[in-house]
Amino acid sequence: MVHFREDAHGHLEKIHLSLSEADVPLRWVPLNGGEPALEPTTGTTGVRDPAICQDSEGLFHILATDLRVFGGDGAGWEAWSSHGSRNLLIWDSPDLLTWSGPRPVEVAPATAGMAWAPEVIRDPGTGEHVVFWSSRLFDAEDGGHTGPSRTRILCSRTRDFRSFSPAEVMFDNGRDVIDTAVALIDGLYHRVSKNEEADGEGLGIMHEVGSGLFSDDYRLVACGIARDLYRGVEAPILLQGRDGRTFLFLDQYSVAPQGYFVLESEDPASGRWRRVDDAEVRIRPATKHGGILPLTRAQWQALDGSRAEGSFC
Repeated sequence: MVHFREDAHGHLEKIHLSLSEADVPLRWVPLNGGEPALEPTTGTTGVRDPAICQDSEGLFHILATDLRVFGGDGAGWEAWSSHGSRNLLIWDSPDLLTWSGPRPVEVAPATAGMAWAPEVIRDPGTGEHVVFWSSRLFDAEDGGHTGPSRTRILCSRTRDFRSFSPAEVMFDNGRDVIDTAVALIDGLYHRVSKNEEADGEGLGIMHEVGSGLFSDDYRLVACGIARDLYRGVEAPILLQGRDGRTFLFLDQYSVAPQGYFVLESEDPASGRWRRVDDAEVRIRPATKHGGILPLTRAQWQALDGSRAEGSFC
């Protein structure tokens, strides 16, 4: 698991890594002694919302939002989402142990206010990796980004995570939508997003199912997910377990300590989710908005060995 941590009095908006306890994706042990594994040295000097993937050449990449909330410029969300960084910060690794970077890559167009919450999925039709993220889009004539806008999910295609196609709109349902996660489960594409009017009105965490990554037949199977548990939730992660369960990780930010909790379903296409018993879950408090990469046994053992030796990166 790649993630960041939040501390209003310190600087934890860096890359943190945690390793599952063997094959159990519900119990996580921090790597690097619980300290950040990677720290941004460029851009805003803070990163949030990291994602992790492996490309077709076997290289690993971490992509993250270029934003420092605590100890940054203090401009506030309205300013950041209107005039923030249109770059993603990317680290690269051949083995998950040694990393180079970060390097900034501009992915969002000039009409976007900021690029945040990146995710990656492979397009089975082309073999390309589709990198997608949240951005407020403004009218092309609104150079100052002061007029009406709406958050949409944009995407770009890449094969090497260095050259990216021009951004396109991937998902726009006419609402403010952020934090989309997509997973192929049992032959169907599952898309979980957050409707920005979640706190009190709107769809909140919504779950749609479609036949293809870019198909137009997505249907809404659930909305307001976990609204009965927490007032504020975001940052979904979808993951299939090895025991027939599909897990939905959600980051709650309304109760201290913030961080991930987990829902489960034996039939995710039904849109029915229930909370995993807390006794099954071990996630360090303040583990925030991230992503999970399935590993081979050898990859897991290498990371577990680095933890035992007390060294990393």
